[in-house]
Amino acid sequence: MMPVVEDDMRAHLLDIIANVHLSALLQPIVNLSTGTIMGYEGLIRGPSDSPLHSPLALFKVARANDLTLQIEHLCRRVVLERFAALKLAGKLFLNVSPECLLLNNVRHGETLQLISDIGIQPDRVIIELTENQPTYDYDLMREAVNHYRKMGFQIAIDDLGEGFSSLRLWSELRPDYVKIDMHFVQGINQDPVKLQFVRSIQQIAEQTGTLVIGEGIETQAELLVLRDLKIGYGQGYHLGRPMANPAVALSAEVIKALGGNGVSVYPQQVQDDKSSIYKLLRLVAPVSSGLCNNALYEIFMATPSLLIVPVVDDGRPLGLVTRLNMIDHLARPFQRELYGKKSCTVFMDPAPIIVDRGTSLQELGYNLAQADPHHLLNGFIITEHGRYLGMGTGHDLMREMTLLQINAARYANPLTQLPGNVPINEHVDRLIQGGATFWACYCDLDHFKPFNDVYGYRKGDDVIGMTAAILKNNVDPNRDFLGHIGGDDFMILFQSEDWELRCGAILTQFSQAIAAFFSPADVERGGYPSEDRQGHAMFFQLVSLSLGAVQALPGRYSSHYEIAAAAASAKTQAKKVQGNHLFLDRRSCPTPR
Repeated sequence: MMPVVEDDMRAHLLDIIANVHLSALLQPIVNLSTGTIMGYEGLIRGPSDSPLHSPLALFKVARANDLTLQIEHLCRRVVLERFAALKLAGKLFLNVSPECLLLNNVRHGETLQLISDIGIQPDRVIIELTENQPTYDYDLMREAVNHYRKMGFQIAIDDLGEGFSSLRLWSELRPDYVKIDMHFVQGINQDPVKLQFVRSIQQIAEQTGTLVIGEGIETQAELLVLRDLKIGYGQGYHLGRPMANPAVALSAEVIKALGGNGVSVYPQQVQDDKSSIYKLLRLVAPVSSGLCNNALYEIFMATPSLLIVPVVDDGRPLGLVTRLNMIDHLARPFQRELYGKKSCTVFMDPAPIIVDRGTSLQELGYNLAQADPHHLLNGFIITEHGRYLGMGTGHDLMREMTLLQINAARYANPLTQLPGNVPINEHVDRLIQGGATFWACYCDLDHFKPFNDVYGYRKGDDVIGMTAAILKNNVDPNRDFLGHIGGDDFMILFQSEDWELRCGAILTQFSQAIAAFFSPADVERGGYPSEDRQGHAMFFQLVSLSLGAVQALPGRYSSHYEIAAAAASAKTQAKKVQGNHLFLDRRSCPTPR
């Protein structure tokens, strides 16, 4: 049956070619800084009721029947004629497969003649290289592309980051445009890895004079992240679908979003808590089990800084000999005579900590904490596939883990996993530099320290977690930034127009939830007895939430330091009012700088 099916597909394809049963769709490509349509990508479709309707199926059958060049030239003609018939403004991105450029029988002048016949100037056509097969002959490819350039065409590379060799093509061909594959665009507002990939592409593009187009934009949040990353152009369903009669202007909603003075909320990078111990590797020359104690003793004496030596046979670690243990034994009377000529394994610890190079710092730290204390002093052996690589010290491990924890706390609070001080400050500066109007809202718990004293720090952590959850549920993740300064202090950077209503909901929900953390008796009397920091007996009210908000208009503040000071001042005013309260700093704005 299979040959019959293949023959049917070939006959169907030949009929499509002979009768030009193809249709062109055009999808807008938008300038993200001006909100205007700069051009269109031409897409092709087979007959709607055909198994060759999709371009992937169409070209797959064409390739199997050595008809790739014929079908591609026909597709170009259909797209060009449709573009010309609609009298669309701007440029046309015309898909061309690299494999067709490299065919021996290709005639590069056909496209130029075709657009000349249709009445389109070459500088309005961008040859978009779309990979279906790997590209290996880069010299020939560069020659073909230069030929197109001499005819007046510009060059674009499609699906950057997805194709077989798109990054190599970028380097070799130096195109005018690169299109970032939709995988890296869709969900970029929630994925810090995609954000970093696109940011890196934009930085390379700026250095090489290449313009970047983000493909597959499906939401406003994705659109605004690309705009804020300075990506020049965008394409996707949110901007305009591929149609036989495409849009000639953007929707009012998209124009408003692109022209707004706000900034997008970048996804936050969770700090890597799986860092490998490989960074702790120290190259310590091992000795074999055949080495006698006298010889090893001389090695220690010749190298005062050497504290420990691994014993390794044929790459397999056997144990560790410490300087202290060997010198302690051999310094005793008659010990050199008894043990000097014996194997160094006599004084070896035969059960050291041995870990693979891929082990995380956290895992090793946990294992050392559970092990006998001498292992922390002795250090550990690092291996790869069971073979000796080197040593690591307990001191280095503790230093790295401490630095990791300090750095993680700056970027994300370990209790709530909300962004810490560094991301908060970075976002404030982005808001200021972007000329955004926003409200900085400082959130602080009242009477929280005495609550910890009476009910314990574990329950205090639960209150902080509850507070974080309420704050998170009442902000717009695409417009508002929520961060955890530390302890019981939080910061919200509102761009939502209904921010005041959101604050009201936060206070209401907090007042309803906090009672569950107190005993019924304390709830009934509205507080509890405890002592202040000077040891004086006092009656403290139930924990409440104070919000201090300050408006930041364009030009009013110049840095996150000024915003932090103003918001802290507003919070102080809020705390002067008993109970859950929002204080709005409505002072008149000074003259913009």
